[in-house]
Amino acid sequence: MLRAIFSGDDMPIYNAPLQDMRFLLNDVFQADQFWQSNEQLAHVDMATVDAVLEEMAKFSAGVLLPLNRSGDEEGAKIEGTVVTTPTGFKEAFKLYAEGGWVGLGAAEEWGGQGMPKMVTMLAEEMIFAVNPSFTLYPLLSVGACLAISAYASQEQKETYLPRIYSGEWSGTMCLTEPHAGTDLGIIKTKAIPNGDGSFAISGTKIFITGGEHDLTSNHIHLVLAKTPDAPEGSKGISLFIVPKFNVNADGSLGERNAVAAGSIEHKMGIKASATCVMNFDGAKGFLVGKENEGLAAMFVMMNYERLSMGLQGLGASEIAFQNAAVYAHDRIQGRSATGTKSPEKAADPIIHHPDVRRMLLNGKVNNEAGRCFAMYVARQLDLSKYGTAEQQKAAADRVALLTPVAKAFLTDRALNATLDAQLVFGGHGYIREWGMEQYVRDVRIAQIYEGTNGIQSLDLMGRKIVRNGGASVVPYLAEIRDAMSKLGAEHDFLKTAMEKAVSRVEAITRTVIERSKTNPDEVNAACVDYLHAFGLMSYGYMFVLLLNAAAGKSGEFYANKTTLAKFFVARVLPELYARADAIEGGAESLMAFDAAYFA
Repeated sequence: MLRAIFSGDDMPIYNAPLQDMRFLLNDVFQADQFWQSNEQLAHVDMATVDAVLEEMAKFSAGVLLPLNRSGDEEGAKIEGTVVTTPTGFKEAFKLYAEGGWVGLGAAEEWGGQGMPKMVTMLAEEMIFAVNPSFTLYPLLSVGACLAISAYASQEQKETYLPRIYSGEWSGTMCLTEPHAGTDLGIIKTKAIPNGDGSFAISGTKIFITGGEHDLTSNHIHLVLAKTPDAPEGSKGISLFIVPKFNVNADGSLGERNAVAAGSIEHKMGIKASATCVMNFDGAKGFLVGKENEGLAAMFVMMNYERLSMGLQGLGASEIAFQNAAVYAHDRIQGRSATGTKSPEKAADPIIHHPDVRRMLLNGKVNNEAGRCFAMYVARQLDLSKYGTAEQQKAAADRVALLTPVAKAFLTDRALNATLDAQLVFGGHGYIREWGMEQYVRDVRIAQIYEGTNGIQSLDLMGRKIVRNGGASVVPYLAEIRDAMSKLGAEHDFLKTAMEKAVSRVEAITRTVIERSKTNPDEVNAACVDYLHAFGLMSYGYMFVLLLNAAAGKSGEFYANKTTLAKFFVARVLPELYARADAIEGGAESLMAFDAAYFA
């Protein structure tokens, strides 16, 4: 829905794309049928989910959106070791917690609502769209809870999960150290046994989202550290719970633990999110799971966050598109090449210029295909948890394959789409008051944290494909081809394009696997281009699913799915072949220079 052009003094708009969300749930993935056929999900139905989505749409636009710009301008602040969030954040978090949103996907055993991932991902997209800085606070709490739920003792679960899911306490993820980013095997944080079952945790962690703030009464840090006799490398990492305030036997808060924020980072974006340097000085910590098996526990949290970063990108792309579309309808400049459209005005609205349409449609493709892809991955996550034994195994394999794509491809495309939306505004897009430059700054981090997108690409190409000789890709390509076979004759344009795309991805997969046998550099040299080719093919698959679901339905909403798919085939999908050509160019030109050339 459009509105009159906003001025620099007005707030950007956001209308949650509920019709598209319902279409995905009801028609594309037939979620209600899955829920009602599963005993563990029988409490979930579309009427309930509709109410959840409506309420989140209201909360996002009414509570969180008004705090986005002011939060960016005020930022998180630190005095000594005390961190405060911007004005309004504490009150908004209280409302968020009281609404049960932190525990939306949590088991009822821990006070949650037990909603499946296909629902919680849509809620995440909405809050990421309107206020990514705010969203990161509860997001880290949910991730911490997932790790605790999967690996902690029953006593630890009972102590921490209800209080974190209620919003009384919060959780963090403490991995990165000043000298150790992705390579966690070289961390220096130590865990020395105290002799009473606890450990003294000492070390410094950086880039800790929500490491200290004023939103909750306690912070539960999940910290990677090494015990004295731990093996070298990643096999010697253990995971520890380190509370800000120690917890008494009755669950009340005890004395302050020896952990504190040393500083907060001064960042390009997400300024209202407190990104802390955390110092642990013999802080009391408690082992989670088994010693030296902490990385597996932490990956539960990291994988959750990786998909969430994709949703952050999707949210930014959606709100940027919506505001650029409004602007394009109201901003007049030049006359249409095909004749005057608004003779009563001095010029025509820029929406009539093809290049403006190109930028807007790039965003629209990303929003619709990206949301469908995120929903597809969410469905696999639900199947891996609630499906039959056979479904769980197949879905877990598919999630492992697609998680790096969900993180990296969605965020790469989102930055591009957000930049296009900013450019629709011309010079106004560069000015703070219009809001667009904040979206660009805020979404940039999504390509960096939880492993840069280059690392995600290497994970896909190296660990998920080359390592198993491409076996993980075979069933995915077969599934795509099966869905393509169901397209009606009116969608032959998509079927023909996808047959070519799938075959090309299949070919470059074999090429990299074969070349890597004699030159290990081929994997790293190809990985980013491969992930993008793979992602473009996957977006094409999403359009296959969208058009199959829309087939036989009348109305502009459904007809527009076909029209958008035609734009994708004509103007977006061809990038796949440029990426494939680059892969076939090999590693030689990248590695031909001596390292001194870059000095």
